[in-house]
Amino acid sequence: SFTRYNFAFDPKPTFAGLQNYIDMFSDSYFMDALRNTAVFSLAFFPSLMIISLIIALLLDRGLRGSGIYRTCIFMAMVVPLSLTGIIFQWIFNNQYGLLNSVLSQVFGLGSWTHNWLGEGKWAMFSIVVVSLWKNMGMLVILFMAGLAGIPHDIIEAAAIDGASKTQTFWRVVLPLLMPTVLTGSAINLIGGFKAFDIIYVMTQGGPGSATKVTSILMYRLAFTENRFGYACAMAVIVFLLALVLTGLFNKFRGSVDRSVGNA
Repeated sequence: SFTRYNFAFDPKPTFAGLQNYIDMFSDSYFMDALRNTAVFSLAFFPSLMIISLIIALLLDRGLRGSGIYRTCIFMAMVVPLSLTGIIFQWIFNNQYGLLNSVLSQVFGLGSWTHNWLGEGKWAMFSIVVVSLWKNMGMLVILFMAGLAGIPHDIIEAAAIDGASKTQTFWRVVLPLLMPTVLTGSAINLIGGFKAFDIIYVMTQGGPGSATKVTSILMYRLAFTENRFGYACAMAVIVFLLALVLTGLFNKFRGSVDRSVGNA
């Protein structure tokens, strides 16, 4: 990251000091990619946590046909990332895609149809939706394992004290589930920083730079423009951001573990 190196033309890396880092923070492409990464992470991460927790609670309560739902939710995990991108690229196609056909022909909502991957404001939304579908299965299983580890006598004691189901969840279930929630949070927040496969297959970072996150930009700099030193400098910055967030999560988790008696 402290060198300039073009694999195609330079015989060896040339030391450049901090120039890559100086150039980076005045590079509008990098700032746009960093902003897109933040937007994706902030849209993907809270939605994934909330939806997965709700589904896990429903399945844990013995929802009828829960075995089928568990299988369907987890099936997304076994579909390769590249194939997922191709499938949803077809679903979101504005001319012959399944989504627009269903909206217009089945529900009569022609005004709701869009060029989902060709319009900047909808492209990121589409990527987030696909990422939620792809990553939800593992988190639901993780939450269900956490719920299974909560002693039923504690929940029954709360019910005996007159607490409603909602009060029991906020006072008893959620605090005891917090270590599991924080584990899933750390994994998926970091996953938001390194999102690549689905975005690259579906939009290649487009339209324009609407979905060009840092991983897409680093890939292009390194393997299309052969600017390995500059791409490595960006990778270092992204790594440091992820490291700081992980440290904050670990510190917060330590206090949560102590509060529930796990440490």
